[in-house]
Amino acid sequence: MPWLVMGALLGLALLSAVLTWAARGYALRQQLMDQPGERRSHSVATPRGGGIAIVISLLVTAAVAIWAWPESTPTVLVASLGLVLVAGIGWWDDHKPLPAMRRLLVHFIAATLLAGLVKVNGGSWLLAALVLLFTASLINIWNFMDGINGIAASQAVVAMLGLAPVLPWPYSLAAVALGLACLGFLPFNFPRARIFMGDVGSGALGYAVAAVLALASVRTDINWILLLVPVSPFLVDAGFTLLARIISGQRWMEPHTQHVYQRAVQAGASHPQVTGMYFALGLFSITVFNVCSNLQPRWEAAVAIAWFTALSVLWLLLRNGMRYRQGNT
Repeated sequence: MPWLVMGALLGLALLSAVLTWAARGYALRQQLMDQPGERRSHSVATPRGGGIAIVISLLVTAAVAIWAWPESTPTVLVASLGLVLVAGIGWWDDHKPLPAMRRLLVHFIAATLLAGLVKVNGGSWLLAALVLLFTASLINIWNFMDGINGIAASQAVVAMLGLAPVLPWPYSLAAVALGLACLGFLPFNFPRARIFMGDVGSGALGYAVAAVLALASVRTDINWILLLVPVSPFLVDAGFTLLARIISGQRWMEPHTQHVYQRAVQAGASHPQVTGMYFALGLFSITVFNVCSNLQPRWEAAVAIAWFTALSVLWLLLRNGMRYRQGNT
């Protein structure tokens, strides 16, 4: 049985890779290309939409889960519906740009489905509300942060590395499957991007990460604040950048290059260097998470708050330092 599970999981990574290759061919035929520009971090036209491979791989995983654990059928179907909604609106947007409010409406519908699952599976109304808020946020955060080669998929991989050990069997397979689906996509996106994830992938990936976090919130006793630590590099960079844009009166939904990872590229760092820096920070984050996941709830919350405070200070130092460097070049 263990060998069968391992073989199936490796097959999932291979499936994701084959589907990414197929998605690249489709994008080239349909001329679905991201063009370089002032608000983008790439210099050559690149196909987009490769994230559909991750979505299909996860849906295949869901079908296998229903076959293996029939009692999970209602939960898996509802979660899969949310994934299809987010991926579907992203796929549409990749082919024909849509108004931001239309995309947000679909994101909140999907987030509501996930929040409902949390409530039905024993979560409190407060926890369900938090899942709703953070799911809608993570869908868009993964979209905002998918701006250089490999960063979105690699951060999902490292977050799943942190979450898989704390989830009981067989729920841990959800984290493992998501990580492997991303690994199948990564060779086509890092270190050189032969295809981008596209909105179909980035939004769906944010939803999938949120789904695993929601699963952990009802299947473990870990404080919900500590559960956010594995995704803290993205939360801090996207959250503070968004806040800074709102305070300065900018249109926060428009494309820009103000995230720390984008400023690092502008300052002269390569895509692999910046993605590697975020990956290392992610590894440090999940180490803190796993070491502290068996503390009393109040201490888990204290550690999480301290960690987010430290990352916030780091974000300010990096942002101001790179702004100063750019101003003197």
